[in-house]
Amino acid sequence: MNTRDTLPALAARRPDRLACGPTIERVDFSAAVALAGATGLGLGALLAWSRLRRRGAVGAEAVKPSRPAVAPTELSVADVLALLPGAAILVGRDDAVVGASQQARVLGLVRGDRIGNSAVLDLVHGVQRDASVREAELELPRGPLGTGVTIVAVRVAPLGPVLVLVTVADLTEARRVEAVRRDFVANVSHELKTPVGALSLLAEAVAGAAEDPEGVRRFAGQMQREAARLGGLVQDLIDLSRLQGQDPLANATEVELDAVVYEAVDRCRTAAAAKQIELVRGGASGLTVRGDERQLVTAVRNLVDNAVAYSPERTRVVVGLRAVEDVVEVSVTDEGIGIPTADLDRVFERFYRVDPARSRATGGTGLGLSIVKHVAVNHGGQVRVWSQEGVGSTFTVRLPLACEPARTVPQEAIR
Repeated sequence: MNTRDTLPALAARRPDRLACGPTIERVDFSAAVALAGATGLGLGALLAWSRLRRRGAVGAEAVKPSRPAVAPTELSVADVLALLPGAAILVGRDDAVVGASQQARVLGLVRGDRIGNSAVLDLVHGVQRDASVREAELELPRGPLGTGVTIVAVRVAPLGPVLVLVTVADLTEARRVEAVRRDFVANVSHELKTPVGALSLLAEAVAGAAEDPEGVRRFAGQMQREAARLGGLVQDLIDLSRLQGQDPLANATEVELDAVVYEAVDRCRTAAAAKQIELVRGGASGLTVRGDERQLVTAVRNLVDNAVAYSPERTRVVVGLRAVEDVVEVSVTDEGIGIPTADLDRVFERFYRVDPARSRATGGTGLGLSIVKHVAVNHGGQVRVWSQEGVGSTFTVRLPLACEPARTVPQEAIR
């Protein structure tokens, strides 16, 4: 059906079949008011009525005596659905979609002229059976990859004997903010007490060694290390909270992964040079994804940081890019100590450390890989890991591809 068809025009067709298939009964302007009222939008209905009056389509002066009782107006299904917040779908006979807002199609709720989500379709069938309003909270896949979801509140209500209205409100942001607040308190109380306690004890030790210059220097050095660890932990907590509270796809732009890789590697160059580790870049060039450049740089930098921290001296860390059908893969491979098989499923958990003693020695906070996972999921992707003890590890971030690769470049050392 053409979404520019007016509601009275639909009524005049009774019981003609619409272009998308369903047969609907007479619909007049009261259906438009009921449609807006079904979601508490009495104001929206009044605005629509006011708009029609300005056009001269409603009112006694606009109706000639020779016209039928239901006068055609310029109000279309698309006009009415546009008045509703969030996503909206109007369903007719045989489950055919009479009209749908653009947001409903973006969320994957409508495909062609059919409902594209089985849970929503079940709710529609329930309303069709008993004409009662149904509400549910659902999780919709965020993208073709990974486990990212969009949380929505769905309300399905009858509009007369045939039509059913589906409205969808996005709750993802509200749930994200709630989780951020809860997790931040738990993380801070658990993790910050260790370096804070260490600094307190070291301060007492310095005070007690006032007459021992060598002891003061030793304790002061330990205090500097604990302070650096505390600063890194706080920064990682801030980054993680920001990732949970910000949706990179809400204001997504096309991001060139070549620039992401070079900026991420540049921030790790000093640490790599200190261990004489060669940083190498290879694979495809010209790949782009949609998202937030700063978050992607943070994710790749954390992977390279980990690779350098857990690799022996005089080894290589390779950062590769490649496109596999409609997916782009960013991989970071090292020749380090590797990860035990039993720990592979847990390395992306917050504060999880395979070797706590080594993490303290390298300054690790246990949040780096969790940040990587959040970035990947927020961009509709996923992160994978392969590792073998004594051989090395490969972490791969997989994201939906925005455009085809321009060319392939040979491996080269990053200067």
